[in-house]
Amino acid sequence: MKLDALFQNPTALPTAPKVVEELISSFDKASVSTEEIAKKLSTDPVLSAKLLRLANSAYYHVSRSIGTVEDAVLMLGFVTVRTLVISSGLVSGFKTVPGLDLKQFWKYSLHTAVCAKWIAKKTKENTDLAFTIGMMHAIGQLVLHSAAPEQAMALDKVAGPMDSRRLDAERASLGYTFADVGAELAKRWKFPPTFSETIAAYPEPMHNGELNRLAAVVALAAWRARVAQADLSDEEIEACYPVDLAEELGLDDDALIDDMPPPDELAAGLDELVA
Repeated sequence: MKLDALFQNPTALPTAPKVVEELISSFDKASVSTEEIAKKLSTDPVLSAKLLRLANSAYYHVSRSIGTVEDAVLMLGFVTVRTLVISSGLVSGFKTVPGLDLKQFWKYSLHTAVCAKWIAKKTKENTDLAFTIGMMHAIGQLVLHSAAPEQAMALDKVAGPMDSRRLDAERASLGYTFADVGAELAKRWKFPPTFSETIAAYPEPMHNGELNRLAAVVALAAWRARVAQADLSDEEIEACYPVDLAEELGLDDDALIDDMPPPDELAAGLDELVA
């Protein structure tokens, strides 16, 4: 199935909640009325409730209880609230996906997001962008499994959805990868170009001698999340450690294992995001 045909399938493209669409469009605006956004958020009781539970979680260590959406925007800042709401909206957009364990998929995505944020802080990249794109980097898997379940599940037998060999298996079989699908989805959902560019580039952040730094951050984060999920031994980790890419970003030797806390620890308190 060609990439365009994939998106013609009505089951492939989940609709983003209205408020999420509005938050996506806020990336391109110089100034955003936070009161207006808070008002709109308050009209979505499910997202609002989730946001408040997250805002009051151990992850944010806020000094007092946050009781309203306005409070959350005030205490956490608009950018953080936007990141949380978009991430929650992505999760709720896909209810069931043939052949995919959604709980495992979103846990892996969240781990990639928190690792990307940690790496972005170290390498002086935008941490909020790194988190949101980390959360979205594999979303093409959901579209593939929804729109072409038979092809996707045949590929699952060759290399699982989170297997490092998956991208090559998709390229050989389909002529494109879940990263291409995710990049196209980001375009169709009208995310700023950085999103689709980074998602498309993350399988090969070093292209024609040019490094896409944000894509490299996401690639390293995805590697770290996969390592945690596969529960690899020290020897196995050493054998597949992305030395060259880490060096390109100026990270110390073994920083992703020795310095970075485990993904579970980095994500503590954010589980609600993928529940």
